[in-house]
Amino acid sequence: MSQVIRLEQITRDFQMGKETLQVLKGIDLTIDKNEYVALMGPSGSGKSTLMNLLGCLDTPTSGKYILEETDVSTLDENKLAEIRNKRIGFIFQTFNLIPRLSTLENVAMPLIYAGVSKSERLKRAEEALVRVSLQDRMSHKPNELSGGQRQRVAIARALVNHPSILLADEPTGNLDTKTSYEIMALFDQLYQQGNTIIIVTHEEDIANYSHRIVRLRDGLIESDEVNGQPNQVISL
Repeated sequence: MSQVIRLEQITRDFQMGKETLQVLKGIDLTIDKNEYVALMGPSGSGKSTLMNLLGCLDTPTSGKYILEETDVSTLDENKLAEIRNKRIGFIFQTFNLIPRLSTLENVAMPLIYAGVSKSERLKRAEEALVRVSLQDRMSHKPNELSGGQRQRVAIARALVNHPSILLADEPTGNLDTKTSYEIMALFDQLYQQGNTIIIVTHEEDIANYSHRIVRLRDGLIESDEVNGQPNQVISL
């Protein structure tokens, strides 16, 4: 199995006035292609900071982050933006759709930044919407869709660039229970189709859809389980 992500002794510090706050304290983590991983941990454990680093929205204070053989830990903001656009599909709790654009236009949006021609953009956006069973909602605006449908649009937008990784931050946080399970069933389908999926959640039942659960506490990995069995346990 080929590695998509390798983190080596990743730390992330933040300056709070004269104080230095250590949020990540030396994270070692590898994720293989076509793994389905949940990141869990209480507030302040570092899971959101780790997700920002994995998504190239931030850079580590020290350590190495290899994303598909590219060392992204030392790249400048322009290079990081390029990597984000081409290799990572983001799915947020709040959907982040543009109200005045149709479903199809929202999904095609990342391809504009990638320099893809208009006809190719619309073709790929249509294909992504078919994958999330929204082909009959292509001309609808976000306010004409249910919460579950809006999250499907957000997932289609994340898929449109054929990214290496789908990174989902509390993807069911704004959805009712029934809709949450429908969205998680969709993630399972995408995983079966060969996508690498990383979700950040604080809900056990949502994390249990994944095949591997990595738990953080106090800026370190507390446990790492695959299908309920220890993958590796790091003592704190």
